[in-house]
Amino acid sequence: MRDSRRLPHRGRSLAPWSSEDMERRLAAIVCADVAGYSRMMGSDEAGTHAAFKAHRSAIHPIILNHGGRVVKNTGDGFLLEFPSIVGATEAAIAMQTLMAERNHHLPADRAMQFRLGIHMGDVIADEDEVFGDDVNIAVRLESVANPGGFAISAKAHSEASKHLTVPLVDAGNHRFKNIKDVVGVWTWTPEGAPSLAPELREASALSQQYRTAIVGVLPFANLSDAQDEYFSDGLTEDLIHALALQSFYRVLSRNSTFAFKGANVSTRLIAREIDATYLIQGSVRRAGAKIRVTAELIAPETGEQLWTGRYDRDIGDLFAMQDEITTNLSAAIATEIVRAEASAPARLSTDVTAWDRFLKGLSHYYRQTKEDLTAAVDLFREAIRLDPKLSIAHAYLATIQIQSIQFGWVKGTREMWSEAMHLAETSVRLDPRSSFAFSILSWVHGMEGHYEAAMDAAKRAVALNPYDNGARGVLGICHFIIGEHREAIELFSMAAQRDNNDPRYQWAALNAFSHYLLRQYDATLSWAREQLYINPNHMQALAISAAALAQLGRSDEATEAASVLMGNYPTLNVDRHLRNFHWKRSEDIAHYREGLLKAGVPLTKLTLVQSDVKRAAES
Repeated sequence: MRDSRRLPHRGRSLAPWSSEDMERRLAAIVCADVAGYSRMMGSDEAGTHAAFKAHRSAIHPIILNHGGRVVKNTGDGFLLEFPSIVGATEAAIAMQTLMAERNHHLPADRAMQFRLGIHMGDVIADEDEVFGDDVNIAVRLESVANPGGFAISAKAHSEASKHLTVPLVDAGNHRFKNIKDVVGVWTWTPEGAPSLAPELREASALSQQYRTAIVGVLPFANLSDAQDEYFSDGLTEDLIHALALQSFYRVLSRNSTFAFKGANVSTRLIAREIDATYLIQGSVRRAGAKIRVTAELIAPETGEQLWTGRYDRDIGDLFAMQDEITTNLSAAIATEIVRAEASAPARLSTDVTAWDRFLKGLSHYYRQTKEDLTAAVDLFREAIRLDPKLSIAHAYLATIQIQSIQFGWVKGTREMWSEAMHLAETSVRLDPRSSFAFSILSWVHGMEGHYEAAMDAAKRAVALNPYDNGARGVLGICHFIIGEHREAIELFSMAAQRDNNDPRYQWAALNAFSHYLLRQYDATLSWAREQLYINPNHMQALAISAAALAQLGRSDEATEAASVLMGNYPTLNVDRHLRNFHWKRSEDIAHYREGLLKAGVPLTKLTLVQSDVKRAAES
């Protein structure tokens, strides 16, 4: 396809062509590929290949007319070189305009749309090939271009924009794999470009819309004898597997990080090499029958240590011990990554995306105040409006709906419970591999008294991610609501021990209720105090404390606790409170009701708080 004729082009000339080997020259590079090419080939290999060749032939004259040449053809794209950045950009606009016309009458699943990346800089020419970082930047830019449009570097845009008549959009700064510096990006898509088929739109837009964290687990250092190397490597591999089961972020494979085993390279350089947002590193030391594992989560660009942990264990059953450490590590690290992403600075972009709104909502959610949860609700709703397919936003919004009712901040209406169920079901439908989505679905079913559906969803969540302590805790909720309180306590306690910093779950309050229903009132008070330390106005913790004190016969303290409860929630009454409890065993409901009345909590909204505790209990 190469044409040696010299045709006129507009704009600043960067270099004449030369056939000398290994020369350096300024050039404009355009990289192209077809969005969704693999899917199209899978459904019609011969037809897709023929269509690609026909489109490529149609746009070839445009390349030549703007002074360009084809450096190489690939299976689903091509690499172009132009002597002028203005010529390259004008050619890109003309190519995509022509492609939009050719696709106009085709069904969405047969429309073939190119994505183009454009950059200018110093390249190395070796015979007919071109190499160098500036070529690599053009390749990376192609990956963030809109199908049917192009992405151009800020450097190239500043040179070309004064000669262009079409508007471009500032897409902010991007950091690309194996590219040292941040690259400013501008984008353009022609009007009337056909929409992608749903499966293509989801795959191609993901990297653009969502700032998904990328996590790398470096090989844990073995500080013992060489014969113990297998354990440190095995622990690293297990942790990679455990973290990869989370749906909030991406985890790099073993092959990406084990290449740095034993290398004396800074974490910042490693992170740039493998394009990681966060790195996990640690060590394993063995002494006799004991083993010590230390680990830390770091943000390599700043060097900040976000979390550190140490685990001392007896070796015993080696695999059981390794599994326990892996579970503890993954639970702690997963929560801290979500927290770090929630508090990260906003992207430098004029475009407001669903992911931006979700992360902003998450930052409010972690503050756990009534005002912040209200702000989080608005932001999660906006995220869903911007992208109805964002599963995790549906799951968090359902979580807030339930918690706002349980905290006593909103009235639990039938409409709210129906919306929470719809959000949870939608989250599962959008992301059937998410243990969090199934956990929330189980939680809603449990609160509604759908015992079998709740248990099924919880077991599915645990099966999807055995390392998800939240899922195991929700399984505990299922045992709790059907009256299996000892099983519930075991699961709640395990979840609280391994992951007590996640505001999605209220393990201390749940433990307090389980102990109350077993008539272990001192333990109830201990767990309630733990919950109130985290949230001093936690309605259910205040209520179960008052009930437990009354059952212990500590009447004055019970009356005072009820007074604090009513002072925070003046419209609360026993009937209204118990409307949101759908426990299977009527005797559990009756026992809780008895404690509240003994403490002096009014029975209905017409009943005043009575000083005579006995009279209140008998009313």
